[in-house]
Amino acid sequence: MSAYRLSNSFPYLVNRVGVRIGEMFSRHLAPYDVTLPMYRVLASLWELQNQRLRDLGEMTSIELSTLSRLISAMHRKGLVSRARVAGNERTVSINLTPKGRALAEVLIPQAVHFEEVAIHSFGTDEVAKLKKALAIVYDHLNELEPQILAAEAPKARHSNRRSHRALRRKAPPVTPMVAGRK
Repeated sequence: MSAYRLSNSFPYLVNRVGVRIGEMFSRHLAPYDVTLPMYRVLASLWELQNQRLRDLGEMTSIELSTLSRLISAMHRKGLVSRARVAGNERTVSINLTPKGRALAEVLIPQAVHFEEVAIHSFGTDEVAKLKKALAIVYDHLNELEPQILAAEAPKARHSNRRSHRALRRKAPPVTPMVAGRK
């Protein structure tokens, strides 16, 4: 364990790069009145139209409740449209508006430039291998999910017991209903 160094750990290095480029690109986006998560939504919808919130969340790595609020803000700005899917009134299809598409077409080349600057000393093959390796690492992390769920289960059971006890203490007595009487 003594050989471990945070400054040389894979998660730290990946996060460090992501945070750095994210902070820099966020500053670049500010004059457009767009945040980095908004940009990711714009770019995702530019790449693939008619996305459901859940699919958009997976593609952008934005938590669903946060994404829902973000889509509402982008809708108010006129960047995205929302429409119910025919035959499934519970599902909403999200798309870029002409204004959103125009903004994405301005911002995407700028994002490409940031990426090019970040990787300019690598060859095309190295970049392709690096991107493939990162996708594989992302998939490998699915192996941890059962361990995390197993560790969370006892905590959830304990938490549920406490909340059920609290509800029983606070709940008024229930009068049973007799059939035919209110």
